[in-house]
Amino acid sequence: MNVSRAPHPTGLTSDLADSDRRISNRHCTVYRIAAVEREGDAGFWRVRNISDNGMMLAASVEVTPGERLQIALSDTARLTGEVVWAESGRCGVAFDTPINAAELLKQLAAEQKASSYRAPRLAVRSHATIVTDEGSREVNVVNLSQQGAGLAHEGELPVGTKLELILEGGIRRRGIVRWSRKGQSGVWLTAPLEQADLESIRRFED
Repeated sequence: MNVSRAPHPTGLTSDLADSDRRISNRHCTVYRIAAVEREGDAGFWRVRNISDNGMMLAASVEVTPGERLQIALSDTARLTGEVVWAESGRCGVAFDTPINAAELLKQLAAEQKASSYRAPRLAVRSHATIVTDEGSREVNVVNLSQQGAGLAHEGELPVGTKLELILEGGIRRRGIVRWSRKGQSGVWLTAPLEQADLESIRRFED
């Protein structure tokens, strides 16, 4: 017996396994990370699909219909909307203003090919420990991406320094200082942070 599944208000079905689901230029399946800000929290969530009027996001954190979200797909592509449904680790978001989804995806693809491209980052306020050949010391983490961390610290942290970064909660990653100036440094992580570790910055907040 075939069972039909009613669409959600965004036009984004919550079941990606429907065999008869067709994808058009107005409803595109995508697999990328977005930096999502909401009241009192932010994190990296997965984008599952996008249309001119909304998108489906996936995250294990609790989401409530009616929540307002700010969604950054890149430094230049930022969207706002409202959660209209949430279930089984996914939610549908209706955009405040319709977009041209096909053109947006073309823009994002072009940005990623540019030498100046920078992956979305999360602003955080957290203590961490770094371990170098000279020993260990406390630093402050000011932003995180899957592949890097921005640090604030006392003293020097020379470019090229190899270190181990120990975040709140015990997450450890090795990295290399890529830039450093006036008590601020950027660290490239040799092994990326898991997206699931960054779904909510509350775990890193002091």
